[in-house]
Amino acid sequence: MPATTPTTTTDTDLEQGLTLSPRFDAQGLVAAIVTDAVTGDVLMFAWMNSQALRLTIDTGIAHFWSRSRGKIWKKGEESGNLLEIVEMRVDCDQDALWLKVGIKGAGVACHTGERSCFYRSVPVGEPGSTRLKRE
Repeated sequence: MPATTPTTTTDTDLEQGLTLSPRFDAQGLVAAIVTDAVTGDVLMFAWMNSQALRLTIDTGIAHFWSRSRGKIWKKGEESGNLLEIVEMRVDCDQDALWLKVGIKGAGVACHTGERSCFYRSVPVGEPGSTRLKRE
């Protein structure tokens, strides 16, 4: 993306047009959900700013904005578990991205060593329970 991202002028352009025009939030971020391109498993959720999005599109490797570190983060740069983009989609109002990826290296997406960042389930229908279940 250039320093400024193209913007659409109407809801129809945004929702039906063929120009990528992400709707970044007040902090300049857009949500990105990452799934395994083969299994469909949800691997992680992260944020992208315009620079991370441009790097992802240009290189085919997922880049994100680290809110805690305040910098661009090339996922897997240190671990070798790079996320190679197979397909990227944008939702109807262009405020969320969906990255379908292949994982390089050891095949894990989570910094904890788990395959997915979503490795615990929340009990539903159990009033008052806060005990997570490890999958």
